[in-house]
Amino acid sequence: MVKFMGRLGEVWRCAGLYRMKEYEQFGIGPWQDSYLVCVCECPGSTQEAIAKRIYVHKSNVARQISALEEHGFVTRAPDPADRRNLCVFPTEKAFAAREHIRSVRAAWNARVLEGLSEEEQKTLAALLERLAENAKRVAEGRGEEER
Repeated sequence: MVKFMGRLGEVWRCAGLYRMKEYEQFGIGPWQDSYLVCVCECPGSTQEAIAKRIYVHKSNVARQISALEEHGFVTRAPDPADRRNLCVFPTEKAFAAREHIRSVRAAWNARVLEGLSEEEQKTLAALLERLAENAKRVAEGRGEEER
């Protein structure tokens, strides 16, 4: 059997080390970029919606959003539809960081794809897409019949 999880884990950890250096100037960590991008793409999302969108536990969202709020990247306000929920909004600082995040991600992708032909890159992208869809299906508890 192919040991793909170990290799995916290595790539993910290496990406985290790379992003840590590149994000230093903004004062964000490598694991906060997904939260920032999500909030910028869907301003006003609840913390629960963010958790579902980026596939993390709600408690992680609360911690990371709290840290981002402390550093001026986001603000939170009660949800007008249900005041028990908080909606998260990006600040201008978040939008500036998002642009930097995009460039860092693009540079990482270019560097790790070096030496792969265009055809190999397309094949890899298609296989990873299928893998991600399968992973989401399993994580969400959806059955085989939904494939």
